Amino acid sequence: VQLQASGGGLVQPGGSLRLTCATSGFTLDYYAIGWFRQAPGKEREGVSCISSKDGSIYYADSVKGRFTISKDNANVYLQMNSLKPEDTAVYSCGFSGGRGACALSTVIYSTWGQGTQVTVSS
Repeated sequence: VQLQASGGGLVQPGGSLRLTCATSGFTLDYYAIGWFRQAPGKEREGVSCISSKDGSIYYADSVKGRFTISKDNANVYLQMNSLKPEDTAVYSCGFSGGRGACALSTVIYSTWGQGTQVTVSS
């Protein structure tokens, strides 16, 4: 199982970025993937996740209406719009080996990819 996040960068408040979690070593349709972020001095927090079987999706309250998660055969995307300075963090994706619903808690994720830095600043 391998994951690699990309697409981060520096963007002004109100701007947009699209993150990509490239996956390999497993069939994406069978497993849940979550996007998480960690700001300096803070714990890792769940941002969004997409489940395997029914494709159910969850968002943190702080990003609802601004972020959209989606996937194709091998990638999971996080479209981030209306970015705010408080969205600044290292974003990473996690793989859950359980073939069930995803969650915004780190406990169900067993493998993490290298993160990508998102900085929202004017």
